[in-house]
Amino acid sequence: MKIGFIGLGNMGAPMAANLVKAGHDVVGYDTAAHPDFLIMAVNAAEAVRGAEVVITMLPNGTILRAVAEEIIPAMDPGAVLCDCSTVDVDSARAVADMATTAGASALDAPVSGGVGGATAGTLTFMVGGPDA
Repeated sequence: MKIGFIGLGNMGAPMAANLVKAGHDVVGYDTAAHPDFLIMAVNAAEAVRGAEVVITMLPNGTILRAVAEEIIPAMDPGAVLCDCSTVDVDSARAVADMATTAGASALDAPVSGGVGGATAGTLTFMVGGPDA
């Protein structure tokens, strides 16, 4: 699967590493982190082009909204935006609405398990979204 991964900090980097280890084609972007195991895009929009799934792991709702404004127009119709950030409900809903309006699907999927769970691949995902 081709995956765009935005947010490669303490949680996102090990999550992306596990996806690469599982054989997925992952392209990442982060404003500060540049893990050497990952193909890095020059910007967030480039990271999501052609991706079947886009995963975001961002620190707060303000940043999530800003990133969503950049990446959603670059996503392919029918792609899935899976936001794993733990953010306020209004931001999660606003981003899901933006994705749906653009022809993408959206999943709100915050995680539990911390950095250890991210590294071990044992996170628990609490996913909300349309049945489809």
